[in-house]
Amino acid sequence: MKTELIRCQIEDVETLLTLAAQTYNDTFAAMNTPETMNAYLAEAFTREKFLDELSHPHSQFYFLRVDGDLAGYLKLNDTKAQSDLQDPQALEIERIYVHRDFQGQGLGRVLIEFALQKALEMGKTSAWLGVWQKNLSAIAFYQRMGFKIVGEHSFRMGEELQSDWVMRKSLI
Repeated sequence: MKTELIRCQIEDVETLLTLAAQTYNDTFAAMNTPETMNAYLAEAFTREKFLDELSHPHSQFYFLRVDGDLAGYLKLNDTKAQSDLQDPQALEIERIYVHRDFQGQGLGRVLIEFALQKALEMGKTSAWLGVWQKNLSAIAFYQRMGFKIVGEHSFRMGEELQSDWVMRKSLI
C-alpha cells in the first residue's frame, strides 16, 4: 500500500468539499438528528467557506491518497487560523478524516504522524485538536497516539451546542 499526502490547492475546492461533507456525514450522522446534520452541513460545507479556508495563509489542507485513490484529508492550523487556543507554540489539527472505504488500515495514524512531523518542522512544541466528547473511538485513538485531555470547548452544530474535549500532545 503506497500512501502519499498532497497539499490541496484552490483548484481542489470541489474535490475537498465533496470528500469533507461525505466523511463528516459518515462520521456523525448516526449520532445526531437529521435536522442537526442537515443544518450543519448546509452552514459549514459551502464552496465559499472552503475557498476562504484554503486561501488562509495559516491553514493547510492535505489529501491522503492510497495507491492513487483519494482516501482522506487533513487540515492544519497555525497561530491566527487556530479555532480555539491560538497558541503560537502549537499546531492545531482541526480536521482528520479517513473515507469509510479505507478505515481500519492504519491511515489515521499516517495522518497524525504527518501532522506531528509538520509541527516539528515548524518548530512547534505541541499539537492539539478538539474532539466531540461522544466520539469515543476517536478519543481512544488520540489517546493511543499520545494526546491527553487538557480542557473542553463548545461546538455549535446546527442549533445544538455540543462539547468537545481539547486534547494536546507534547512534542518535546
